[in-house]
Amino acid sequence: MSLESFLNILKKVVDICLVWILFYYILKNVRKNVKFSLLFKGIVAIIIVKLISDYVGLTTIGLLFEYLISWGPLAIIIIFQPEIRGVLEQLGKTQLLGRHKTLTVTEREKLVSELGIAIDYLRKNRIGALIVIERDTSLSEYIERSKKLYAELSNELLCAIFFPDNPLHDGGVILQGDTITCAGAVFPTTVDMKFSKRLGTRHRAAIGISEESDALAIIVSEETGRVSLAVGGKLNYNLSVDELKLMILDELMPKSETFVVESDEEDEIDEIN
Repeated sequence: MSLESFLNILKKVVDICLVWILFYYILKNVRKNVKFSLLFKGIVAIIIVKLISDYVGLTTIGLLFEYLISWGPLAIIIIFQPEIRGVLEQLGKTQLLGRHKTLTVTEREKLVSELGIAIDYLRKNRIGALIVIERDTSLSEYIERSKKLYAELSNELLCAIFFPDNPLHDGGVILQGDTITCAGAVFPTTVDMKFSKRLGTRHRAAIGISEESDALAIIVSEETGRVSLAVGGKLNYNLSVDELKLMILDELMPKSETFVVESDEEDEIDEIN
């Protein structure tokens, strides 16, 4: 094989990989963003109707949808300009290595332990709280607009921040690793209609930030004292403190460690058999 042939093959492989990466990010954001998911469903419906009209021979409706498909991309860019800009900004903010991955096993366990103590105190005393843990997607946009602390994580500090007389208790706290980076952060609220209207602002803000990023958002209800966790646009409602701690540990565990644990468990099963 000549060098020229090898380079041509390499170019094709790189070209295909770039296309797959593009589709991956498009589908990833469609899944997480409610507006994009509705747009995607609408486009699929239009294409299906166009194919049916061509097959049956409906000339007028087929011509109408042909014009719609031709001018649709331009209309989408104009109408969904804020959402497209948000996706591009989020792509630029994505980190290659999440901050939680730099934590050792001991540091992660300490983080979850401090969170558990604070959450237990807050729920028993019916003190509302919103704690967001940054992962791969940077939350610098929200950190810049809030009160910066950069303090070591402790349950006493978390309880003090959310104490009702504290000026910062209404906003959210952002954790980067085992550091309380800021307090009083304001997050976008979800517009997904599938969630109950009875959910308060904290719950909607937690779901909203979990839709826009891969962050973990912990909520303590001021009215009921119930604890919830928002991940990937989904709300895990009314958790016990132990359930919350296990979920956080699982979410913060790097994938490599997960594979090692699974391998060890398989070896033990083989030995027993």
